Amino acid sequence: MTTYKPRVISLTKTPGQTFGFYLRVEQNEEGHLIRCLEMGGPAELAGMKDGDRILRVNGTFVDELSHSEVVELVRDGGASVSFHILDESSYKKAKALGVKLSDPHLTPVAKGATKEPPKLKLCYLVKTSSGYGFSLRSVRGEPGLFMTQVDSGRVAYNAGVRNEDRLLEVNGENIESYTHDEVVEKIKLGGKSVMLLLVDKETDSFYRNKKNKIGSWLATVKFLPLQPRFINLTKGSNGYGFLLKEDPGQGGHFIGEVDKGSPADKAGLRKMDRVVAVNGTDVDKCSHKQVVDWIRLCDNTCSFLVVDKDTDQMYKQVSHLLTCSLSSSAYNELRPKLCRMEKTSAGYGFHLNGIEGVLGQYITEVVKGGAADKAGMENDDVVIEVNGENVEQSTHAEVVNIIRRSGNTLEMLVARQDVYKQLKATGVKTTPLLLGETFKGKTRTAESPKPNREEEKQQQQEEEDEARPETPPQQERQRTPSVSSSSSEDGIDERL
Repeated sequence: MTTYKPRVISLTKTPGQTFGFYLRVEQNEEGHLIRCLEMGGPAELAGMKDGDRILRVNGTFVDELSHSEVVELVRDGGASVSFHILDESSYKKAKALGVKLSDPHLTPVAKGATKEPPKLKLCYLVKTSSGYGFSLRSVRGEPGLFMTQVDSGRVAYNAGVRNEDRLLEVNGENIESYTHDEVVEKIKLGGKSVMLLLVDKETDSFYRNKKNKIGSWLATVKFLPLQPRFINLTKGSNGYGFLLKEDPGQGGHFIGEVDKGSPADKAGLRKMDRVVAVNGTDVDKCSHKQVVDWIRLCDNTCSFLVVDKDTDQMYKQVSHLLTCSLSSSAYNELRPKLCRMEKTSAGYGFHLNGIEGVLGQYITEVVKGGAADKAGMENDDVVIEVNGENVEQSTHAEVVNIIRRSGNTLEMLVARQDVYKQLKATGVKTTPLLLGETFKGKTRTAESPKPNREEEKQQQQEEEDEARPETPPQQERQRTPSVSSSSSEDGIDERL
């Protein structure tokens, strides 16, 4: 059963201390956002995350209140305040699906596991000598411009463009109110490449029926030719084996020298990769010291979302999608599926395929409308876990026995074959943790997986009100890993 169940977090501060976060509202963002968590502060220690939305303060529903009213409620709470928190991805999906967040029980939106809402698509086109391979047309009685004459095998088609797709944005700018000639000129100004945001008829109808606003925060990036990379590192005897640099001239945190043969080198980290996220935390707005602290807190393993120069340049048209990462939409394309099913009179509605005595199992013959289909399972999905038990090294007979012992309910962690191969290639251990869920042991709850953030995050701020008083915060927790660092006018280097 898919629910949007908030977390209840109670914070207490001592005299002179703060709760350790900023409460913000931002342009093009809904809700009251948690930002700038103080490392080691009460909020961070209690489990608040950057981008979380506050739904209630001391039991009062605040999602429809003004920023100043919410700030006043927090201040009136004194030294102890209780917050109902929903993670960013779940909040935005709940809004898109029309979930009534004021409901104290947050009524389930669907029976069984719900498939992802349909997505818009971002398509990046690089012009050849024969052009892009599409035309634009308007339709009488319908707003906007539509793709036509999309030639099979040419640039536009290969980039994911299809006939009748409606054009929403050109190079990150909304063009829905533009004339045909203005849009053509906008595309020409892009030079030899262009980033298009498109929506097909079915997806367009889905969101129109729900009267939801649509934009690039709802887009898939699977059609883009370059993707951010998810790097999982395990510390060696000499650390991770790379230098972290801050370059004020370029903005951002970059990989400096990578030691040959080090964990970083073997995992594919490269010099001048830009670090977008560390362990799922967006570090774009963090100081160099904060990023170093995040890495130190990783203990012996650490996950990075990085982009090389070409990928970074391409994403500049839609930079907010990078900062959404594990966060980002790109990462959401690279994650498994947790499928929870209840057996019907027809069974679960799939076949487990494998060779007796050979490791590795996959799904076939998914019955349309059956339990597996409704849970999001697809033909050729690779089976990773069954009821919390990893079966990648299990034989076909062993996996069948686990399923038979499950009774009338079954939970399976699966992944599309292309996703599974990419995760394996990057050395990422495929577990439900990639979905952002928190589990108690191996017993999974009936709650739906919390997807990683895949929606828009703008950098502009309309208002900001500190949740910190003037006095300094508590002393930071001690961190044992040592680093060597050097600084210059050009930036700061940190050996990790």
